[in-house]
Amino acid sequence: MDLVNAVLRIARPTDRLQEIAQMYCRGLSFARLGEFEDHQGFDGIILGHPQHAYHLEFTHHRGVLVGHAPTQDNLLVFYLPDLAQWQERCKQMLAAGFQRVPAYNPYWDINGQTFADLDGYRVVLQQRAWPM
Repeated sequence: MDLVNAVLRIARPTDRLQEIAQMYCRGLSFARLGEFEDHQGFDGIILGHPQHAYHLEFTHHRGVLVGHAPTQDNLLVFYLPDLAQWQERCKQMLAAGFQRVPAYNPYWDINGQTFADLDGYRVVLQQRAWPM
């Protein structure tokens, strides 16, 4: 099976569905691509960029508390080679409510900044190109 044309969805639970969705929309300029309510007890919001082949799905299981990220090394990493765009995005993350934190793995602090969301999950903005 060839995955070259596949769409990647990363899904994770949260106790703060609306707040997390707003945070990621503001911080990473994501759009709401879809959402659902009470689908067998689950509510969800799908975020991303309409032209990209990846998106995030945040879910909340009604009546279930999921708490914070299980470790400090749960990361989404975005590579931004343009310095001005990287600096602007870092400012946007802070304005969206993300908290700048030291990386658990010090490698990410060499060329990037790490941000934690309300649930303790982390986003790394790397100021370099992905080495293909």
